[in-house]
Amino acid sequence: MAKAASKKLPKLAVWKFSSCDGCQLSLLDCEDQLLEVAHALEIAYFLEASTAIAPGPYDISLVEGSIANQHDISRLKEVRDQSKLLIAMGACAVGGGVQALRNFGDLKAYIEAVYDHPEYIDSAATSSPISQHVAVDAELRGCPVNKTQLLEVVAALLQGRRPYLPGGAVCLQCKQRGNTCLLVAQSIPCLGPVTQAGCGALCPSYDRGCYGCFGPKEAANVKSLHAWFSGRLKLSQPELSRLFCQINCLAPERFKEGPA
Repeated sequence: MAKAASKKLPKLAVWKFSSCDGCQLSLLDCEDQLLEVAHALEIAYFLEASTAIAPGPYDISLVEGSIANQHDISRLKEVRDQSKLLIAMGACAVGGGVQALRNFGDLKAYIEAVYDHPEYIDSAATSSPISQHVAVDAELRGCPVNKTQLLEVVAALLQGRRPYLPGGAVCLQCKQRGNTCLLVAQSIPCLGPVTQAGCGALCPSYDRGCYGCFGPKEAANVKSLHAWFSGRLKLSQPELSRLFCQINCLAPERFKEGPA
């Protein structure tokens, strides 16, 4: 009797561009759940976890990091060509990350100040999210991404359904945790009213104002919050610029009414 052919598992690839590896570590932090994922798909390319590489094409590609040089652009296009579904993973891939702040300064001056031999540095004029270069099928926000959301997206794609991701603002999650509003009660600058939920209100739960790591929520009234900060909290223009333009300064929605 002929032996039944083993079921072919979908292939997962995880790619890194300009980033700190934090989002890849969030995937590794899934621990026991990651073992279950490994039974449902083949982890074909994930250099943070293994040097073993299986050739593409890949069913799902998770892409971490922003695009910082010409080599990144060509490599990203190769990843897109090999991937059935491509997911931007984290603030760098979705909104440019901290490194995109260089876009508002003098890149040449930065390079000359940091490196002894700036002539060896190959850098694009700007640092950009991956959606500016290739089509993206889904986005996972956060710095780093929420590992529960990451598992939900992978599971949903394997099951052929739409992933469930939280909506609304961080303020909603603050209320669910019973937090006292830092903005109203302590006059602490907080971007919770205009930031996409997903972190579980982590920073406000420890008396630290939200700094918007999940990026702007849909239909955020940034103009009103900007007026509150400048009128009620007496924040200066440089302080407002630093507050509104941080790790998601190039997200598609941006904190549009805040200073750039």
